[in-house]
Parts: sequence; C-alpha cells; structure tokens
Amino acid sequence: MSTQDIVQKLWSLCNILRDDGITYHQYVTELTYILFLKMINENGTEERLMGAVHDAYHKRLEDAARRHKKTVEELSDKEKNDLKDALYAYSWRYLTGLEGIALKKYYNKLLSELGNAPLSEIRQIYVRAVSNIDEPKNLQKIISEINKLDWYDAKKEGLGDLYEGLLQKNADEKKSGAGQYFTPRVLIDVMTELVAPRFGERCFDPACGTFGFMIAAYREAVKGKNLYDLTDYEVNRMEESYTGVELVPDAHRLALMNAYLHNVPANIVCTDSLSQNVKAYRDFDVILTNPPFGTKKGGERATRDDISFRTSNKQLNFLQMIYRSLKADGKARCAVVLPDNVLFAAGDGSSVRRELMNFCNLHTILRLPTGIFYAQGVKTNVLFFTRGTAEQGSTKSVAFYDMRTNMPGFGKTRQLKKSDFSEFMEGYLHPERRTGERWSSFTREEIAKNPDDILDLGLIQDESALGYHDLPDPADSAEEAAAQLEEAVKLLRSVVKELRALEVRD
Repeated sequence: MSTQDIVQKLWSLCNILRDDGITYHQYVTELTYILFLKMINENGTEERLMGAVHDAYHKRLEDAARRHKKTVEELSDKEKNDLKDALYAYSWRYLTGLEGIALKKYYNKLLSELGNAPLSEIRQIYVRAVSNIDEPKNLQKIISEINKLDWYDAKKEGLGDLYEGLLQKNADEKKSGAGQYFTPRVLIDVMTELVAPRFGERCFDPACGTFGFMIAAYREAVKGKNLYDLTDYEVNRMEESYTGVELVPDAHRLALMNAYLHNVPANIVCTDSLSQNVKAYRDFDVILTNPPFGTKKGGERATRDDISFRTSNKQLNFLQMIYRSLKADGKARCAVVLPDNVLFAAGDGSSVRRELMNFCNLHTILRLPTGIFYAQGVKTNVLFFTRGTAEQGSTKSVAFYDMRTNMPGFGKTRQLKKSDFSEFMEGYLHPERRTGERWSSFTREEIAKNPDDILDLGLIQDESALGYHDLPDPADSAEEAAAQLEEAVKLLRSVVKELRALEVRD
C-alpha cells in the first residue's frame, strides 16, 4: 500500500468521528495522537521509550526504598505496583488489545502521562494532550483501522512524507480552515531553492505552522552530504540551525511531529513572534515564512519594542520583525509571502516599506496567482530581500515578475506545479534572461516618485479587461444610454396606460 493510499484511508476515517462532533482540524490532532504511537512502534522508538520508562520506574523504586529504609527487594508488591504508571504497561500491542470503557480510560490516562514522558521529543508532542473522542467504539475503530494498514511501503517512502500528505489533505479541505497553517508544497520548494540555505546556516520561520519551510530548508542544506561523516562541531551547528515559532498550540503539536518524522533537528516554540519574549531570536542567516494575514484581535498592537512602527496590521509587524531578525552582514536573506496590501497601504505601510528598502536590498517581488491559498480572494506576493550592512539606501532597484495576470485559475482542478515557476526561476537565477513581458524593473528613484513608496507595480495588461483605448467614445455611450432610457420610459408609460384602462373597465 503506497503512502498516497494510506493518506486517503486515514482521511476517510474522519467520518467515524463525526458523531462525536469532531471537526476536521480536531480530527488531524486526534489522529496525530494515535498515529504517532503507531509510528514509534514502526520506527523502533517505542523500545527506547519503554526502556526510559522502566529506568524511571526503577529510580522511583530506589527512592521509595531509601525513604522507607529498605532494599528494593524488601518493598511489598503493593508498594511496587503503586509506583507503576499507565506508561509502564504500554505497548502498541497492549493498546490494540483493549476494548470499550477500559480502552477509553486507559487511553485518556496514557495521553496525560505521555505529556510527562522521559523522552523529550515525545513529551513535547503530548504536552496538555486531551482527547475529544467521547464514544469508546469510535476510538477502538480508529486504532483498529490504523493497525490494519500495511506500513511496509510507507516506511520505505518515509513516514514524514506520509504525515505531510495528511497535513496537505487537511489543508485542501476548506471546512477545516487549516490552509492558513499550510503553504502549498510547490511554493515552499521554489522559495527554498531560490534562497538556497547552506549547511550550518541558522534558519528561522516566525510563523512556522506545520514547519514545512524549515523541513525544506533542512533538505536543501544537507543535499549531497553524508550525515554520518559529520564532525561533532558540524552536528552541533546543524542541531541549532532550524528554529520555528508557532502561536496556535494544535499547529505547534503538528509541527513537532512533522519535524520528528522527517528527522529534522528542530527548536519549535509555542508563543507569539510579535511578543517581547521572542526578541532574543535574531541574527539569522535565512528566514522563510508565510505569516498570518489580517489584524490582531481587538486592534491590539505588537508588544515588541524593537520594531519602529507598531500597528494592528499583523503582516506589517511581521515584516518589520523579519528584516530586523536577519544578520546585518550583507548575505542574510529572506523570502516571505505577503498580501497585496503590504505593497500599497498608506501611513505605517509607507513607513515600513521605506525602512525595508533602507535596511535591505529588496531585489525581487513575485506577484503570485490567486486561488492558491485557503482564502480564495486573497492576492499575495513573495518578497525576496537581503539584509544590508547599513540601515540606509540598501535597495537600488526592484525586479517584478507577474505570475498573476492572464494566468489559468488555480485550485483543486488546476493545481500549481513547479513548471509554472520555470520562467520566473530562470530569470531570478540569471538576470540577463529576464526578457519576457512578465518581467519588469523599477529603480529606487522611480519608486520614490510616489510619496507613499508604493510597490504595487509590475502587473501586465489584463486581457480580460478593456484598456482605456478600447473603451467607446464617452459621447456615443451617453447618447446610447439616453436612447435606452427613453425607450424604457415609453415602455413604462404604455404599461401604466394599459393598467388605467383595466381599472376603468372594472
């Protein structure tokens, strides 16, 4: 059974939980709890976990014996059993053998104890984990169906790819609302390939969702490297290289599992990147991100005091935080997805654009097509920039590529492919090949002619819209409209006349 087949099977199981009132997004979280237990059974981590659990149990026995001034052997069976937790008896085989209320009680206790597991990678995933599955037979059905799957091919293709496929399925389901945590894989790959993270560089995503950008950065950085030949110094550098911050606890949990299953050494924190306590996250070599759109709840402003223009507009705050988090060495670089309003918003928007172009070389803006994110009407862009060594005059010119106008409608029926980016990638990597009409460039002086430093530029003529020269003569249009109105008035008068005649007859 292929990874794709398993993903489809797992996704179909969500129908079992509808009677428990489980939403699509909750379903992925519930599935994560159970799926992770199956996956650690498949990859051998379960043995390591149980070894650590038994070691912890024997430590408790020794502590208890010391308190009671006995040897461990002198402790009674009751004393020994009282020190055993739900994890002590755990194995995937044990879990699949339970039924009904006994299963539900044990499973809920297990989740709680996994949040305090002796292995940190497991403890982080299950911290504050609570199941919303109310019906024992539904829980049993999910566990049973997962246990029946053939995992041989999935392990060959990679458990990380399987889990990522499940996250993609959730993002594609409009009802789940999960698209905001999941950037299309093809866009992640294109942005990562162009920014080109190198081994040992510190990479960061301040709104990491399910950690897709950092997983792609890791893959790009270790490409062609034999990880078994790394020195201790190189291993330490790698383990400090991939950092993410995620505000939403459930998404944070998904990110942890995604990183674990892809074997990415990750530091993923559950907090708000726009809060004061994240100021220490700075001097990164690479930032890849797709921050959330919209405004902070209640019109709140960012609490960080290291950004110049604190607004209720989240993406403007994120943009400032991003370019200030890059190392000011002339090499640190970023690719960030942002909505159109960042390019033209007045007031603080103008100030942020100005500061961005002073601090960084904003060299390229990709105008993305519509329909590739969960909010269909949102128009987005990718901004590519490199942090300068000074805080003045870093941008000399900005190249634009229009991938939006006169493009096919993207969505479920016409999905975005890497080949759609071919012309853009070619021109990005080789500026001398920017010959197509979709490429344009504006100097900093040309941009500055607009007092707001507007960057809403580089869109070609829309073939579906009439240009100014294609419009009819205004006088002819007015005459035609007047004639149509006169005809309409005559028609209404004749209707009124007929209605009056009917009243007389009555």
